[in-house]
Amino acid sequence: MSQVLARWNSLPQEEAAREILACCGSNAWAGSMALKRPIHDELSLIETSDGIWRGLPEGDWLEAFRSHPRIGESRGEQTAAVQSSVWSEQEQQKAASAEEAVKTALKWGNREYEHKFGRIFIVCATGKSAAEILEILRRRLHNDEATELQQAAEEQRQIMHLRLKKWIAG
Repeated sequence: MSQVLARWNSLPQEEAAREILACCGSNAWAGSMALKRPIHDELSLIETSDGIWRGLPEGDWLEAFRSHPRIGESRGEQTAAVQSSVWSEQEQQKAASAEEAVKTALKWGNREYEHKFGRIFIVCATGKSAAEILEILRRRLHNDEATELQQAAEEQRQIMHLRLKKWIAG
């Protein structure tokens, strides 16, 4: 068991939920994760996270989405934690260094997405260029609401995996 997990397993429930919240942004998810302790290894952590995430109602997914900044920005509507902002900045590193024309297209694409779906565009940006993200955004604008909600939830799940792995590594 990693030192991070060993320490986290020993924390009081509320503190454990607060600590892991930055990995997702949903209070219900974080509270449920804390209830599932002890968790002994990374694989169990990821499996537990997935099970909880898939069982959450839409409102908890939307809460998690709001913890993210728009692509190209540094703070979410309701940032869960300073660590969440740091991770978002790292995840969007390639998008941040894009040419101005691509940044502008992303900004307008984000606005169009928000107008259509009523929430920010969520994508697992790690390793993707701004042009790749823009193409994904344009493609997903053609989704209907139900399809897009499921796609956004899957992207959030992928982001959580990356963040849980970073968190457990310390």
